[in-house]
Amino acid sequence: MKKIRKGDDVIVIAGKDKGKRSTILKYESDEHVIVQDVNKVKKHVKPNPNKNVTGGIIEMEKPIHISNIAIYNFSAKKADRVGFKLDESGLKVRYFKSDGSLIDS
Repeated sequence: MKKIRKGDDVIVIAGKDKGKRSTILKYESDEHVIVQDVNKVKKHVKPNPNKNVTGGIIEMEKPIHISNIAIYNFSAKKADRVGFKLDESGLKVRYFKSDGSLIDS
C-alpha cells in the first residue's frame, strides 16, 4: 500500500518548485509521480497530420521523484508524514503522524 496516492494534496519540499501545493495526477513509476502544475517544461513538438498534432511549443508536466514531495496536512497547514494503523473494523487506514488524524476518512 502506498503512502501517497493519486488525488492526494501534496506540497513540494525540494527542487525548483519548492513550496508549491498541488494534487497528484498519476504515477509514472513506483518512485515518480506527475503533480499538477509542478515541474512544467516547454517541449518543441513537430507537426504530424497523421496523428492530428498541430506542432509548436507546448507546456507539460514532467515526473517528479516521490522523495521531493510530502502530503499536505490542512489542519496543521504544513507538510506531514504518513503512517498506517488498523481502525475499529480492522481496515488498514492512513493517518498523519503529527496529530494522528485520519487521511482517508
